[in-house]
Amino acid sequence: MIYTFSLSNSLIQQLSNSVTTIKEIKGKEKHIVKQLEGQCRFAAYCEGLFPQLPSKKGIKKAIKRGQILLNGEQVEEGRFVSEGDQIELCLEETDRKVYEKELIIVFEDEYLAVINKPAGIPVSGNHFKTIANALAFNLKPSGQRDATAPKPVHRLDALTSGLLLIGKTASSTIALSRLFEGKQIEKNYHAIVHGHAPKIGEIALPIEGKSSLSQYRSVEIGANKYVGKISLLALQPRTGRTHQLRIHMRELGCPIVGDKLYSGDRKIYSGKGLFLAATQIKFTHPATKELMEFRIDPPNKFRKILST
Repeated sequence: MIYTFSLSNSLIQQLSNSVTTIKEIKGKEKHIVKQLEGQCRFAAYCEGLFPQLPSKKGIKKAIKRGQILLNGEQVEEGRFVSEGDQIELCLEETDRKVYEKELIIVFEDEYLAVINKPAGIPVSGNHFKTIANALAFNLKPSGQRDATAPKPVHRLDALTSGLLLIGKTASSTIALSRLFEGKQIEKNYHAIVHGHAPKIGEIALPIEGKSSLSQYRSVEIGANKYVGKISLLALQPRTGRTHQLRIHMRELGCPIVGDKLYSGDRKIYSGKGLFLAATQIKFTHPATKELMEFRIDPPNKFRKILST
């Protein structure tokens, strides 16, 4: 099923500045290791064990902080577990502030949500004004037995706008995270870049020593009186490296308009932000197994810069 969503400027600009505090109860959980098929390391065994920690990275961080114990002791993540071992999760009750910012909800059910992330706000991190802190203000609590606080299951750069996938239950968050790890979720973007890019192509360039691949297609070319020749590109990253599309567009010789980090001496369209948006996402629903596809138009500023 394909969902197409259109946005209005008034909706995008909605913002409330008040702050709410909610109690996030984490508590303690215990698990006894049962029959094993061969050797298994501590961190690997804990994957998917606790709903509060759906990702591999979260498991490893919790082990390092001493929040996951093996037989009552803090051990290294590489320790092998044995049958009969006791694994204990110890997370304290915390007060979590809610960022009361209006978000545009593209889709929501009991298991997951898709939102249109505004540009300029990080998905998560050591800041108050994040998408993660705004989710509880915008989404309905799930009625499922394994309901959790809503969590983003992937990232977009703070400067990038567009479709962001959210998990609302422990099982769906874990399942969606595994789909991302297995490259079974398709994401597509649109960008305005400097210059007139080739009609179609791909870029394979290692990023931080890891292979990466992006494909692109030129949708429209034009010229802007402020930045010169420009192109509207449809982009599909085949891997998920940090700043991948931004780095690959620089390598193509057509950096994304508004990219202060990778544009070199190109003119920056002052005050307009980064012209990169996640406009399509396609995945299999973890509960219903329905093929889900969501599409939105690029932000209005894309059309404005092409027509200026």
